[in-house]
Amino acid sequence: MAEILIEREHRMDLAGARQAAAQWVLQAEKKFDLRCTYEQGSDEDQVSFTRPGMTGLLKVNAQRFEIQAELGFLLGAFKDRIESEIVKNLDALLNPVADAG
Repeated sequence: MAEILIEREHRMDLAGARQAAAQWVLQAEKKFDLRCTYEQGSDEDQVSFTRPGMTGLLKVNAQRFEIQAELGFLLGAFKDRIESEIVKNLDALLNPVADAG
């Protein structure tokens, strides 16, 4: 199995991180057809996600986002592309471009 591990630090408080995680869930469900389960904790939230050929976990706290995913045999062939899309989407959520006006 191919594995993906992505870690990103951020400067949001936990409430802001939770909002970004909720947006990530919406995008993941729509774009990647993932089924997500969000569990809120006192200082860390976890989002488990799955689809045929992929399982994973997103951990969110006041310091970082961590995504761990395992790809089955067929999706493993597309690991680099899948990882690139996840990174692009996560980075866009954590570092939104400021409006210039």
